[in-house]
Amino acid sequence: MGTIGNAPAVERRAVRVRASGTSDFTELAARIQGAGLMRRRYGYYWTKLLLVPVVLTAAIAVFVRIGDSWWQLLMAAAFAVIFTQIAFLGHDAAHRQIFVSGRWNDWTSLIIGDLFVGMSYGWWRHKHTRHHANPNKMGADPDIELPVITVTAEQAARHRLPVMRWLISHQGAFFFPILLLEGISLHVTGIARVLHRDPVDRRWFEIFFLVVRIGGFIALVFAVLSPGIAAVFLAVQLGLFGLYMGASFAPNHKGMPVVPATLKLDFLRRQVLMSRNVRGGRFIDTALGGLNYQIEHHLFPSMPRPHLRHAAPIVRAYCRRLGIPYTETGLLASYGIVVRYINRVGLGERDPFDCPLVAQRRAS
Repeated sequence: MGTIGNAPAVERRAVRVRASGTSDFTELAARIQGAGLMRRRYGYYWTKLLLVPVVLTAAIAVFVRIGDSWWQLLMAAAFAVIFTQIAFLGHDAAHRQIFVSGRWNDWTSLIIGDLFVGMSYGWWRHKHTRHHANPNKMGADPDIELPVITVTAEQAARHRLPVMRWLISHQGAFFFPILLLEGISLHVTGIARVLHRDPVDRRWFEIFFLVVRIGGFIALVFAVLSPGIAAVFLAVQLGLFGLYMGASFAPNHKGMPVVPATLKLDFLRRQVLMSRNVRGGRFIDTALGGLNYQIEHHLFPSMPRPHLRHAAPIVRAYCRRLGIPYTETGLLASYGIVVRYINRVGLGERDPFDCPLVAQRRAS
């Protein structure tokens, strides 16, 4: 399957390259393997998998017990956090972090994503596979081809209407408000994907799970709450879910070098130079679902989440020895970098965070 599906395939290709002695990934991979950081963490993940239905059942019970009250807006925020944390678990399964069996991982991610979160696993896997293969590469990474945010000067130049140019030039100010719509976008895009004529693995399972999750949740909300409160509840829940999801993924690559499609980099540099880690300790590790170790995750996608924090010092020291920039910052600082970056792009400034390797190759 893909790198969510294909992440292991990417690693296998990297292993073949380093076996010939031509890749700087060789020694690093050996150190990581020797430290036992690729071994499975069944206890950790089975605990989380068993907690998913328990926590959701408890949250629904509290929701029903509170009844028709504006206090339910607190529950809307709670559901947003719960669904995002469950989505992180689906992300781990999709990257083959939980089980040896690809089939078990696929079904786990499909059930978590479609039935518990309301996102199409098939759609997300296809998109995320392409991102992992070529992060921040123009024409190859779908995560830099966004409908409402421009991340390159070339994208900004495509817009001719004055109102669009004004919006883009101020897009930094709109970035977090726009994330409030991300929850709706994730649901709608996934539904559109499974209903499209393009081939979709397990299409009818996805359709069934999405109908049960999205339709069932809406029905529950309107059964318990009066129409006005129900509408506000869903708006708050979807808005905070989108904000949490977007704010968790935004620090990873936004504001890092965006490189042309023609640039060729080895696997190690392609993943390290385009990714950013976020410091912050165990709380940030939990809040961001391990995505704060983005460099290590991109180098070793199938590494179990609990091991990422132990791999980081090894990768950091190795990159320092090779002179490869290893980027890490605090969470709030990362948001500041993202906002400043997209503002500068929106104002038409070219290559605001140009990659040193790109500059060197242009000069030569």
